[in-house]
Parts: sequence; structure tokens; C-alpha cells
Amino acid sequence: MIPEWIEELKALLGDCVCTDEATLQAHAGDKWHAAALPQAVVLATETQHVATALKFAHERGIPVTPRGAGVGYVGGCVPVRGGIVISVARMTRILEVNPADGVAVAEAGVLTADLQAACAEVGWFYPPDPASRKESSIGGNIATNAGGPRCLKYGVTRAYVLGLTVVLADGRVLRCGGRTHKNKQGFDLVGLFCGSEGMLGIVTEATLRIIPAPPARAALHASFPQFALAAAAVQNTLQGGHLPCAIEITDAFTLAAARNHLGPSALPAGAKGHIIIEIDGQADAVATELEAIASILRKTGATEVVYARTEPEVEAIWQLRREFSYSLKATGLTKLNEDIVIPRSQLVELVSFCESMQQETGIPVACFGHSGDGNIHTNIMVLKDAEGRDIREPADALVNRLFDWVMAHGGSITGEHGIGLAKAPWFPRAIGDVALDAHRALKAALDPAGILNPGKMGL
Repeated sequence: MIPEWIEELKALLGDCVCTDEATLQAHAGDKWHAAALPQAVVLATETQHVATALKFAHERGIPVTPRGAGVGYVGGCVPVRGGIVISVARMTRILEVNPADGVAVAEAGVLTADLQAACAEVGWFYPPDPASRKESSIGGNIATNAGGPRCLKYGVTRAYVLGLTVVLADGRVLRCGGRTHKNKQGFDLVGLFCGSEGMLGIVTEATLRIIPAPPARAALHASFPQFALAAAAVQNTLQGGHLPCAIEITDAFTLAAARNHLGPSALPAGAKGHIIIEIDGQADAVATELEAIASILRKTGATEVVYARTEPEVEAIWQLRREFSYSLKATGLTKLNEDIVIPRSQLVELVSFCESMQQETGIPVACFGHSGDGNIHTNIMVLKDAEGRDIREPADALVNRLFDWVMAHGGSITGEHGIGLAKAPWFPRAIGDVALDAHRALKAALDPAGILNPGKMGL
């Protein structure tokens, strides 16, 4: 049965409102396994469309699910209570790239890679680099405070957000922050919305800090006979006074999967640990630092060090890194990708814990990711029954054990994917009672009718 309010919404917004089955299906979920159909989709092309739709929904108590590119991993844009999906995916204008002020202004639907390309055209640089940068949007990156490999040197999305245009739950348009690189006018409202997962308002435009592009970059990757040596190499590099823009680490299971998928020449046989390091800066300094880091890796026990001194060579190393995830998929097993974060000093302990779970249960656990900031993508590989169906219950039990271990060791259950639906059951324990009360109070203050992205974070 079609709700009566849909015709009223169409009268306000015209062709922006879609109710056909194909559009509803396309806006029912993200990359997580759950999905739910909305009753209507608003394909906004300007801030006023979002404001009109939210005011309408607020007055009638209709649930609203904000949506960007829809490539999240935690069900953050699943419309679990139906209602209206408001998509900003068509708001794709890059309004300004201004090196003189060191800012770029972009609508929320702009893909991260497109903004980076626009900055590169004028010799400038937008550093945040989630793996999904070619398909994820600026608005989604802000909603989850997305990171990526370059976080070690350059920080996460929040470090580059200077100002926001946000439509509040009742349809009012809030502009906070600005285009200056310093701003202490009141509370940090910009920071409040970064990582809020569309539960406090819908971002439609962002003013972003950009920096001069480093003139040179180089990289290397190294294999180790033990994972502990690879982890030690991470620490030794940093303790040696080096701050690479990225340090990635990979465990034995992932390396074996990569050799099977890519061929035996892709990585040395017997490698139990592997790291990728990228550096950037002035050309002379990069060349000198590359050699210094290579020396550290060899002294730490690297059996092979491969240099990348040109742009194509650097990209070839990152292509190898991107193939790790595809290699795990090529095993034929479903992977539960958990983006946990642990103190960097506990890398070895994390992998040892995962190996012990694997030995105990027979369920493979693959660890790789951003070792420089402790954000390790821990993939629990779901086994299949005789009919080829996923055996989820024991794999889900390992997720519970993993999160228990992470929280007991001072870590976080998510570094860049967010809480959404997938991690909502663990959220209260992860942050504690007082912090949970604060979340609820903020939610109630900015969204008193409770219409914005209901059900996410368990709120």
C-alpha cells in the first residue's frame, strides 16, 4: 500500500522523488549483507531539495535514511524502517579549488578520487585516501570520518574539513566552520558531524583543506620469514625518525592466498610477513630516505626488499596491495572484514591471537592493513557446508571473540567503516554508559523526532 504522503512529497519536489521498484531496490542497502526497501527516494541535486524533504519528514515523523555513494560495509544506509532515502549522489559539483586559500569546496556527492584529480591539476593535494576513493563520496567520507593508508602522515578526513553545510533534521540549514585554517568560534560543530553517520544531519557541501602536492614519491615492499619481524620493522622505521605516508602490513595467510591467486612469482615463497612503505617529499630527500629505510628493513630481517622509484613502480606496489583482498575472495570463502584498531605495539599479539583462533576452530583469519596507525583489517573467512552455504554461526562467534580481545587491549572495534547496523550490538560496551548517554542526548537535541537514520549505532 502506497502511503498518502508520497503524493504530497512529489508535489513539493517533483521528479526528484522516485517510487519505482528499480530505484527503491538500488537504494535498499550498501556492501553489507542486509537490505530493506524504502517507500520513496529523493534524488537531491541541491541543498534546498534536502531541506524540503527533511522538513516534510520531520513534520510527519517519517524515517529518513541519508545516502551517499552507498559503498559502506556496516549497513549505514540501510533504510531499516522504510520511509524516505535522501540521496546526495547527484550533488557532484566541485565548486572551487583555490590554492591561494588552500581550500577546495565540493558538494557531498563528489567522488573522492575526482576531487583529488581536480586538486592535482593545479599542483595541490587532498590527502585522505580510503581504498574506495574511486567510488566513495566526500559526504560518505565525512559521515564515517574515513581514513586510508596515508593516515599515518596526513591524518583522517576530519583533519581536512574546515567548513560544512548541513541540513538538520527539521530542515534548517546549518553552516558551520568556514574557509580559514584556524577557527575557534564556539563549539567544534564541524567535528561533531564528522563521523556522525548521518544521524545528526545531512552534509550537502564541504569546504576542505588542501595542501601543496609533494613533488616526489617512492615506495618499497619487503618480505620477512616471521610476522614478528615485519611488525618490528614498522616500529624500527618510526623509531629511526622516519614518518612515511603509509606503512601496510600483511600476515602469512594473506600472503599464501596472494601467491595462489597471482602466481608464485608475486611474492617470495615462505614469506610469513610483508610490509609496504611509501614516502613522499622533495626528490633528493625521498631518495636518501628510501635507502635509509631499506637499510632498517634489512637489519630487521627482511629477506627481500623491492624498490619503487618511479610513479608506475609505486603504483605497481599498491596494485599488489589491492590484490590482497581479491586474493582472499579467490579462496571461495566469504570474508567478514572487521576494521579494528589496536595500539601499534600490539600488532604481534593481535596476529598471534588470530592464529590461535584459527588453530582452535579451523576457521581462517587473515590480517592485513594500516600498521602505521594500528588499523588492521581482520578478515574472518566463513567456511561452507557440503551444499556450499556459508556456516555463519561459528564465524560470528569469532567476531565476538575478536571484539572482546580488542576492547580488552585498549583498541577500537572500528577505525574507518563506522558502527551502522553491523556493529551496533557492541557499541554500548565499546564506549561505556556515560558516553552512550551523551550520544543519546546529542541525538535527542538535534533530532528530537528521531527520524534521522534510525536504528544505527543502536540509537
